[in-house]
Amino acid sequence: MRQVWIVDDDQEMSNAMSMMLKLLDFQATCFINARNAVQSLQTSKRPDMMVLDINMPEFSGLDLLEFLRREPKWENMPIVMLSSEAADATVDKAMNLGADSYVMKPTTLEELEKAIDLAFKKHQKG
Repeated sequence: MRQVWIVDDDQEMSNAMSMMLKLLDFQATCFINARNAVQSLQTSKRPDMMVLDINMPEFSGLDLLEFLRREPKWENMPIVMLSSEAADATVDKAMNLGADSYVMKPTTLEELEKAIDLAFKKHQKG
C-alpha cells in the first residue's frame, strides 16, 4: 500500500483526508506541523507522496514545499497542496515552487483522486 504523509495543523481535516486516502488505497500518516514532518523524513522511509496544507503556523506548507524541492533526495516526491485559500497568487506561488497539484478545502474524494493522479503522473519514469 502506498504511503502518503499529510501535513496539516487542522486535526479534523487531517482525519478526513486520511479517511479519503484510505478509500483510494493509500495509507496516511498525519503530522500537525512541518517541523515534525521534516524530522520524520530524516529517520523514516520516504513516503510515496505528501499532501501539504498551505496555511500553518511557524512554517507554512509553501515553506516546506520549497525546502523539499531544494533537497535532491526529496525533489521528485509528488506533492499535492491543500488550502482553503483560492487566491490565484497563492495557487501560482505553490505551482511555481514545485507543487504537482492543488486541492481546495473542503475537497471531495473525486477532486482528491484527480489531484493525486496528476501528481503521480508528473513523476512517472519513462
